[in-house]
Amino acid sequence: MAVPIRDALTFDDVLLVPRRSPIRSRKDVDLSTRLSRSIKLNIPLVSANMDTVTESAMAISMARNGGVGIIHRFMPVERQVEEVLKVKRAESIIIEHPYTISPNSSVHDARRLMQEKGVKGLPVVDGNGKLLGILTTRDLLFEDKDSVSKVSELMTPAKDLLTARVGTSVDNARELLRKRKIEKLPVVDEEGYLRGLITSKDMVTLAERPVACKDSKGQLIVGAAIGIREGYLDRARELVKAGVDVLVVDVAHGHSDWVLEVVRRLKRELSDIDLIAGNVATPEGTKDLIEAGADAVKVGIGSGSICITRIVTGAGVPQLTAVLECAEAAKDHNIPIIADGGIRTSGDITKALAAGASCVMVGSLLAGTEESPGVEVMRNGRKYKLHRGMASVGASMKRGTQEAEDDSALLEYVAEGIEAFVPYRGDSHEIIAQLVGGVRSGMSYCGARTLAELRQNASFVRLTPAALKESYPHNVESIQ
Repeated sequence: MAVPIRDALTFDDVLLVPRRSPIRSRKDVDLSTRLSRSIKLNIPLVSANMDTVTESAMAISMARNGGVGIIHRFMPVERQVEEVLKVKRAESIIIEHPYTISPNSSVHDARRLMQEKGVKGLPVVDGNGKLLGILTTRDLLFEDKDSVSKVSELMTPAKDLLTARVGTSVDNARELLRKRKIEKLPVVDEEGYLRGLITSKDMVTLAERPVACKDSKGQLIVGAAIGIREGYLDRARELVKAGVDVLVVDVAHGHSDWVLEVVRRLKRELSDIDLIAGNVATPEGTKDLIEAGADAVKVGIGSGSICITRIVTGAGVPQLTAVLECAEAAKDHNIPIIADGGIRTSGDITKALAAGASCVMVGSLLAGTEESPGVEVMRNGRKYKLHRGMASVGASMKRGTQEAEDDSALLEYVAEGIEAFVPYRGDSHEIIAQLVGGVRSGMSYCGARTLAELRQNASFVRLTPAALKESYPHNVESIQ
């Protein structure tokens, strides 16, 4: 090998040099950034598309806190679509396609539908979509479990309902809800056909969560991952129909001819949707994905806490160097870089952003929260949640029936991830707040009000092993 071996660094190898700062309060720091070519975030955090990290509950929390969640792809397409719809229905100025029920349905059917969809009221419509009334949980309050009553017998009829016409402004809708003290306001056209639903809950959350990331309809933004195996295009189309804001081509090694072809085809077929592609760890991989049509590039190979790709394959690039080089390659194209993996602390997030990432993807830091879909277990009196890499044996077995070509495929599978327990950490909002607060502090040390100023002001110094040891608590006995 004629090429000299170069050094490469990760987050614990460096520190950011403090500098004179004009910032008086962390509140003065602006964390707004870009997720992709056209999608903006209010905080630079993305929850990982892993089956123990992000489904609808996590994606809702992330968007409400200013970031975004990427729904994992290791489920049937119908369920992934439903997870996206749950996020889209969680908050909205107008729910354009509310869940409805027929007047001839039973009380049992109504209860089951409300429970499945997580709603407390259902507009009642005929076969053509004309509004006949509305049924709420209050109408069912004193009905027996085995009641044979029909929805038409219990609903509030349309003639007694307050409705809004298509085109009603948010302010007018809020005033109608306030004056009449009602929870749901059906939106109808001139002929009385249901065209949407406005709820008091959505109006309240609109005011309470000004930092939430929403689309033009007032719905929370959400992403979804797709693979590159047969059926990926059909899955992508269904997700776009459901209203997903961004698609993520989820591949361990994104710098391959087939991934590049998939990205090109997706951009041809679905040109209106932003597309994130990865993962890569080199400037060449970044440039090739951008040229293929990627609207953002995900950077990181082997850096995740439950990833053993570097051990199994011997391949990878330490994450800080990967982010620095890939961000430099993407700069001329004005395409954002997402740093995926290796994040253990808020300080690591600050370093990744200073190195040129527009945002960071986190997995294990969120895997132990209430909103993560991981299995809960008790060990020695403490609660934990299961977290695993998507290249682990367990994850492979779960999706084996969907992706394996024959039964021998799993026997030949070489795992590049592990399964582990992470401590239960409570509500994800609290974890996000801690991470965001740390990044704000880190930016203030660098005299940066914005992420652009952070990248401009950043200066790294290398650490020796002794310096790294000095950075952690030492010469004390910690209180457990």
